[in-house]
Amino acid sequence: MVLSLLVQSMMKRRFDKYSEVPIGITGAEVASRMLAAHGIRDVNIVSISGKLSDHYDPTTRTVNLSEEVYYGRSVAAAAVAAHECGHVVQHATGYAPLKMRSALVPVVSFSSNIVSWVLLAGVLMINIMPSLLWIGIGLFALTTLFSFVTLPVEINASARAVAWLENAGIVNYETKPMAIDALKWAAYTYVIAAISSLATLLYYISIANRRN
Repeated sequence: MVLSLLVQSMMKRRFDKYSEVPIGITGAEVASRMLAAHGIRDVNIVSISGKLSDHYDPTTRTVNLSEEVYYGRSVAAAAVAAHECGHVVQHATGYAPLKMRSALVPVVSFSSNIVSWVLLAGVLMINIMPSLLWIGIGLFALTTLFSFVTLPVEINASARAVAWLENAGIVNYETKPMAIDALKWAAYTYVIAAISSLATLLYYISIANRRN
């Protein structure tokens, strides 16, 4: 929890810092140009409310950018917009980890809704029905797998973003490290989430093993 809060705080600080570094075009324009450069013309770019709420929705084929990114003319806005478009390029090219993550979404959504209750019931009834805890552990393992599959998806999207921003001349030798730094701290949030999920999974496994 402490590490997660620290990383999230650092990510917001980096975003705010690099939001003060101007570039010539908005995040929306960055997204439009990157998609066009990859021949992708069937994805909409829309503005949504919320800070750092940016995401790509493959079901609706939309790149959803927060207002600060959509209208922003900064290194931070360009990096975030390009990162989300990196997911679009992954989708268009059939990037394997993204396909795996997408396949896991329905299962993980279902398990996430009930896993807390199953684990709680499993711990309370461990002496009566020990198999219930193992069912909960199995469900939670799916969310842990999802967290780790997400890592290469996010890291690859950032790599695609930085490479394109540099090739397109949107960032230079001075601003490229800023874009990398902003996306690096965003990636750290996923790393911490995956480690936290794994630690929690191992904790419940240790409870079940102690019962055995």
